[in-house]
Amino acid sequence: MKYFEDQVQAGEWDEVERYLCGFTKAEDNRYSMKIFFEIRKQKYLEALDRHDRAKAVEILVKDLKVFASFNEDLFKEITHLLTLDNFRQNEQLSKYGDTKSARNIMLIELKKLIEANPLFRDKLVFPSFKTTRLRTLINQSLNWQHQLCKNPRPNPEIKTLFIDHNCAAGTSNGTRAPPPTNSPLAGPVPKPGVFPPIGAHSPFQSFVAPSGSAIAGWMSNANASIPQAAVAAGPPSGHVQPPGAAAFLKHPRTPPGATGMGYQMADSGHLMKHFRSGQSEEVSFSGSTHPPNIYSQDDLPKAVVRNLNQGSNVMSMDFHPQQQTVLLVGTSVGDISIWEVGSRDRLAHKPFKVWDISACTMPLQHIVQTTLVKDVTISVNRCIWGPDGSILGVAFSKHIVQIYTYNPAGELRQHLEIDAHTGGVNDIAFAHPNKQLCIVTCGDDKTIKVWDAVAGRRQYIFEGHDAPVYSVCPHYKENIQFIFSTAIDGKIKAWLYDCLGSRVDYDAPGLWCTAMAYSADGTRLFSCGTSKEGESHLVEWNESEGAIKRTYSGFRKRSLGVVQFDTTKNRFLAAGDEFQIKFWDMDNPNILTVTDADGGLPAIPRLRFSKEGSLLAVTTNDNGIKILANTDGQRILRMVDSRSFEGSRGLSEAINVKQPIDGALGPITNVSSPIVPPERSDRVQPPISISPLAGVDSSRMADMKSRISDHVDKIKSWKLPDIVDPAQLKALRLPDPLTASKVVRLLYTNSGVALLALASNAVHKLWKWQRTERNPSGKSTASIVPQLWQPSNGALMKNDLSDVKSSEESAACIALSKNDSYVMSASGGKVSLFNMMTFKVMTTFMPPPPAATYLAFHPQDNNIIAIGMEDSTIQVYNVRVDEVKTKLNGHQKRITGLAFSQTLNVLLCLWNIDGWEKRKARPIQAPPGHTSSLVGETKVQFHNDQSHLLVVHESQIAVYDGQLECLRAAVLS
Repeated sequence: MKYFEDQVQAGEWDEVERYLCGFTKAEDNRYSMKIFFEIRKQKYLEALDRHDRAKAVEILVKDLKVFASFNEDLFKEITHLLTLDNFRQNEQLSKYGDTKSARNIMLIELKKLIEANPLFRDKLVFPSFKTTRLRTLINQSLNWQHQLCKNPRPNPEIKTLFIDHNCAAGTSNGTRAPPPTNSPLAGPVPKPGVFPPIGAHSPFQSFVAPSGSAIAGWMSNANASIPQAAVAAGPPSGHVQPPGAAAFLKHPRTPPGATGMGYQMADSGHLMKHFRSGQSEEVSFSGSTHPPNIYSQDDLPKAVVRNLNQGSNVMSMDFHPQQQTVLLVGTSVGDISIWEVGSRDRLAHKPFKVWDISACTMPLQHIVQTTLVKDVTISVNRCIWGPDGSILGVAFSKHIVQIYTYNPAGELRQHLEIDAHTGGVNDIAFAHPNKQLCIVTCGDDKTIKVWDAVAGRRQYIFEGHDAPVYSVCPHYKENIQFIFSTAIDGKIKAWLYDCLGSRVDYDAPGLWCTAMAYSADGTRLFSCGTSKEGESHLVEWNESEGAIKRTYSGFRKRSLGVVQFDTTKNRFLAAGDEFQIKFWDMDNPNILTVTDADGGLPAIPRLRFSKEGSLLAVTTNDNGIKILANTDGQRILRMVDSRSFEGSRGLSEAINVKQPIDGALGPITNVSSPIVPPERSDRVQPPISISPLAGVDSSRMADMKSRISDHVDKIKSWKLPDIVDPAQLKALRLPDPLTASKVVRLLYTNSGVALLALASNAVHKLWKWQRTERNPSGKSTASIVPQLWQPSNGALMKNDLSDVKSSEESAACIALSKNDSYVMSASGGKVSLFNMMTFKVMTTFMPPPPAATYLAFHPQDNNIIAIGMEDSTIQVYNVRVDEVKTKLNGHQKRITGLAFSQTLNVLLCLWNIDGWEKRKARPIQAPPGHTSSLVGETKVQFHNDQSHLLVVHESQIAVYDGQLECLRAAVLS
């Protein structure tokens, strides 16, 4: 702090910022942003005080304009100071004194901000160290250099530290010489494997080789938590390296400003106590060998035993580490769900929302509140359980990581929300450096960050990738904690928890998106990835050499996406490719077997094994999940199903729960005892699919009962009881203090917690249900009166009206984005895009004629909107680039209904949404006895299975299949 204070008082602003950037950047958090703003504001005011307008304008444009997007009014006020003869004429700056006093006042404020900034924790006082520390480091370096001599002498002669030490040839017979006794740094000879005490000017000591099973030399002995323990774990840059480690240590990294002596210390307890002797001239770093697997294909989970309908595209899955049949699922619309796959119950469901926007950094607040729809869908990139299943982490496609606590009753509670990265958070994992549970994340900002899992404080940040980081794989060997990371440029790096840069830098096959994973016992390392050209690579790595040990064959030559993979039981690998699941024996590069899971898989299905390997979850192309099982898995599910049928949700320790341990954040309830959760009004029952029952092979009799049960449930879903008793209906009048006007469009939000109406006067009204004791879920219900909601400024969402037609004659249409953040609407005039949080209009487009009559968001890209028009055309419009991509013709009258099906890949009336060619059209059938042609509006909506269609006309309500064949119709009299 003393140096920083001196530079501030001297007005050396460039040096002040350069020094600060070693600790933080302006965008890290709100404290950092305020620090940089105050410094640049002071520099600006001093230029104005010197009447140096040119310098002031330069500072305003280059340094202060970056803050305009976060507080535009303040930036305008600062800019206005240029027009004043003396900026002290501004009321807020009227007490500004001379430059020296102003700097002192600012310095007091900066100290408060720095002390409050978590990034400066433990960095404000220079660390104390002993005066002999430099001599100790030199001694360690010389020891290491001497171990690498090909002809080591018992009495090495050290003349200088400016070049590497190397013993002259001719004095050794090839064996390791004993420790010297008359070195210039003479002292008592240390015991083998133990470094002398600090301050003891010791001679060179005997070398001890790293363990052969360790992950090369750089990692086998590096333990940041045990300083000054033995010899240096790796040579400084430019020194001779053991040939066995050369490939793995292709590019050892040393941070800027650090010397080659700043490497990790080694723990002598992790080293093998032997000397190098005989003809050997290198340190051995041979990798461990693996006994051949003894297996049966019956161990693979291949029988389909459950079908779960998630309702949206599944992006990530993870089985609970203790409760074998509990599955965590994350989707493309930001939802997470927890399924009990045995009973088919959805135990919990959480739609995406920012818990506390005020705690977010300014860039994220700006995205959430004011950014146009660059990508309105917040997707789950990864969801994962903590080591003991008491917590779970979710990484989203925009900035945020959310951590929940979980109890075995299925209850999720908010624990941490971290504004982790600028851009997307691409992966999340849990690790235990220093025996403390931490969260490891990576993102589009090219960094890897480590966070305290209890308080959410950032502990480490690793920088060095030149492209967005795609995945992380924390691991440990011989108590050495490290992280592998991969970036989308194909670079693989490894990091110790020391902020000294990456220890490894080599290329992944395919040079694009790659994920890494260890076998269950942690001894074998695999990676799977796909190149930009679609070539997929599944390989096993030789950790000792950083080289590929085995390449597995059998992938399609041109994959349609990034192939996903998983490992199980130290025996098998599985990957999704070509609408199938492909299995490999770890010791055989050829495919072991494949399965299509009875069909219905996407081209690149995502998959996940349970921790015991008896269950396998795989995604389907109808937004669902199939559960595959082996014999053990089927037995577990049958027992769970029978207990669920008997009314108990608790599962015995023998069938579903491993021995419980303390939770990561404290003790948790013993999950081995039966658990009967309380009634939860917000429990979401899984949607029921109506797709036909697939044929069952006679070899799958073990799961016949569950599949028949599925079929019975599907039949029952179409035989709902008639509503004939008035007591079955409940009416509720919504409060509306605004000007009364006819409601022309009405829809629920996707989250089910609000109701949105569009009135004939083009004004939108939004009613929200609050969370109360009577309604803990906050979902819509006729038992609770919702509140008409408006932002604090009292703004209204009002559409542009037609200049030709009256509001009563104009067609009204409305559509919500998947995450309920934006609403697209029209009332005869231009189409408007509104922010649902602020009610501000973001943009308007498509002025009539013709007027928009119906709107629908593309299911996979909220930037694409299908707009039905008054002139019977459908225009496919891209909001991001503000242009019509395609114009569809084929209807005869104005468009009154549009619906997308992601499963069928169509827009009604059936248009293929890849090439936008027309597939099929069919008029709705007139009811019996109806002689004249049908007139009036027709509305359409897809069922949750995305294959069946609800058609509503004033004459009928009908259900059609994907081929537009009428399955059932009810005539409306």
